[in-house]
Amino acid sequence: MQGVKDTSDTRASNKPSDGQKEQAGGPQKPPTPNPGPSRQQALPYGIVGADLKEVTRRVPLDEPPPLPENAKLKSIGKPVSRLDGIEKVTGRARYTFDIQLPGMLWGARVVSSQPHARIKSIDTSAAERYPGVRAIHVLERVLATAKLRDANAEKGNRYPTIRYAGQPIAAVAADSPRAAEAAVKLIKVEYEPLPHVTELEEAMKENAPRVFPGPTEQPATAGGGGAPPGLPQKGNVRGPDTKPRGVGPRGDVAKGLRESDVVIEAEFRTQVQTHVPMEPHGLVADWRDDGLTLYASTQYVGSVREEAAEHFDLPKSKVRVISDFTGGGFGAKYGIGNYGLLAIHLSRKARLPVRMVLDRREEHVSGGNRPNSIQRLKLGAKRDGSLVALQLQAYGSGGVAGGAGVGFCHATLYSCPNVQVEQFDVFTNAGPCAAFRAPGQVQGIFGLEQAIDELAEKIGMDPLALRGKIDVSGTDDCVARAQERKVGAERFGWNKRRPAGSDKGPIKRGVGFAQSQWLYLVHRHTACEVRVTGDGSVEAFSATQDIGTGTRTILAQVVAEEFGLRPEEIGSYVGDTRYPTGPASGGSRVTSSLTPAARNAAYRCARDLAARLAPILQANADDIVFADSKVMVKGKASSAMPFREAVKKARFQEISHRAERRDDYDGYMMQTDEMSISKHGIGGVQFAEVSVDTETGIVKVERLVAVHDCGRPINPKLTESQIYGGVIQGVSYALYEERHLDPGSGQQLNANVDQYKIVGSREVPNIEVILLEQLGAQSSTDARGVAEPANVATAAAVANAFYNATGKRIRTLPMTPANVLAALRA
Repeated sequence: MQGVKDTSDTRASNKPSDGQKEQAGGPQKPPTPNPGPSRQQALPYGIVGADLKEVTRRVPLDEPPPLPENAKLKSIGKPVSRLDGIEKVTGRARYTFDIQLPGMLWGARVVSSQPHARIKSIDTSAAERYPGVRAIHVLERVLATAKLRDANAEKGNRYPTIRYAGQPIAAVAADSPRAAEAAVKLIKVEYEPLPHVTELEEAMKENAPRVFPGPTEQPATAGGGGAPPGLPQKGNVRGPDTKPRGVGPRGDVAKGLRESDVVIEAEFRTQVQTHVPMEPHGLVADWRDDGLTLYASTQYVGSVREEAAEHFDLPKSKVRVISDFTGGGFGAKYGIGNYGLLAIHLSRKARLPVRMVLDRREEHVSGGNRPNSIQRLKLGAKRDGSLVALQLQAYGSGGVAGGAGVGFCHATLYSCPNVQVEQFDVFTNAGPCAAFRAPGQVQGIFGLEQAIDELAEKIGMDPLALRGKIDVSGTDDCVARAQERKVGAERFGWNKRRPAGSDKGPIKRGVGFAQSQWLYLVHRHTACEVRVTGDGSVEAFSATQDIGTGTRTILAQVVAEEFGLRPEEIGSYVGDTRYPTGPASGGSRVTSSLTPAARNAAYRCARDLAARLAPILQANADDIVFADSKVMVKGKASSAMPFREAVKKARFQEISHRAERRDDYDGYMMQTDEMSISKHGIGGVQFAEVSVDTETGIVKVERLVAVHDCGRPINPKLTESQIYGGVIQGVSYALYEERHLDPGSGQQLNANVDQYKIVGSREVPNIEVILLEQLGAQSSTDARGVAEPANVATAAAVANAFYNATGKRIRTLPMTPANVLAALRA
């Protein structure tokens, strides 16, 4: 990645995390602890089937030997079906929504009907008398929003100021859902209404109603979001942030634009998208004298525990979080949330478990969203395509929260000597944004990749050839994209691409291309424990969680490889804070963080087992081999015996080894308290084919070829599934999804799954996925994530295909008939 100081060859500390909050100031220089004993090791490096070679890295002495390419492995790299698939399709899988505890109460919330107001009084007396009501709690503070830098800037009040319609105020716990819903309707809230503003451009005006009466701050959390500290704020506009992801400006943009032969200048707009997971946000709180147990639909059991312990002044050892299954999470399911805060308060008061699950309306309004954006982009280049200058001014609204940037692609994706990026948060009286599958990067790539295509046309160069000229950072992801462009163009038939607007009739077809970029992240505090019991059972434990991505399965595959077993023979356990610390399921970091720790623990456990079996097999421990669910002496097939039989002969109760995720062998670009960020990245390229009905304005994506890299694919089937999901979500964002607020009342008009249109099965294109196996010589598995990139490039590829079909640029999302017809008339 361009323009960031290299701090490689440093090592992260192994001390326990002191909290899951990142510093809002962003990346910091990594500490330099003792890396421990190490050795020089030759490791495979490069793209398998293209340019595989060896490089030398310094590797800790106790790490396992390097893995060969996937074709030479038995379990890793194989398309194993989900180990929990049968549980899911038969309904045996227990989600938070399904939790039923003895004596459990049902929670219901009181939310604001006003978009901006001070609460004058709250009368709960009638609700307290309602039959079946066990507890009532009024919120003293609201989570997930920006906070005033100076609390005295606002008139004092015992209740939090209402800043958006749907903001939680109080909650009731009752014996039944019906009783809880009836009781909340009896709670009387008296408001003092205040002026409000819900639209981005209206909020930017100097005389707009103020969402906050003074400057604000919002530290990032485990789920991202937040905003850099200390930025200026004028009215509702906070910023600019000139260093997204720590990458600051460089060169002289004004001079670069003057010296450019071609200048592209355009404005792009993207909409607010809500998360709409299959399972809504939910939490069951069970406060007992001996501690607090939380069942959470979450992407990070660790941050739920951290926040609960912090807010209720409990030792972390007294808070247990369980997430057996989570029905989808795209970035908003971190921490306890306001619903969880209320559930815990109610459980403490009632001394009974309390279930609090958002309904669909609440999910849309307060469950998080992807911010909208207005992006004003200037791009200067020479006639040969070399970029000279890039200038971006972007405004976005995350409602009452910060974090509405448009990513880091403008300063890092392409080689450009002069770059200036300014990103502003604009506060509105709307629900808070949250991280959403490649936060900011989806919006930014939509504009940037269209501008690059426009440049290619102006200078008469093929869009792929132009990217080949400017995508030259030399990082692993850059090298991968070059190969992906080649492979994808051949598979897609890019050479058959016609000039823009070639079709004569009302139905016009075209093809487009866009590139994707995301971070290769490692969760710094990740561990795994592997156990072998005396009957031959092998189990793996990590306090990560499976949000539908197949974490249980890949954990079992990695452990199975070391023991020569089938993944189905491994017990794979996640989703409980009583297990060793695991990574958050966000930012494409689980596989890159967990699998090296799992392999290292399994390797140590297997070598320990080999030492115990050596006397039985009358061989050296180094000669003991585990393969095909058997144990044998290397080179002596006659010595083979079934794994379980061999373990029983060793006569022990249990072998257990725990390993932590070591730093990448090649170091990192930067680190925060929670994450390490590689100098390399992950990404991909996508080719789209669309049809546009120029009479009705209906766009249909007919075909999409996605070529992606994720380091070593641990399970190609699950990796492809992630890419399918990202493409489908990207198509939905490009064509359909958009939150609509009523400016007068501040209420969301389509807070449901009917008027809030999401792509349906008949609207999903024909999707073809091609994976690159790229070994980076970075860890004992060389695995990276893949969740974000397929979502990043989709809307941009569709937009470029729209231009090729019609000869008109569509610069506003979503591509609804109204926006399409407006673009065609422009």
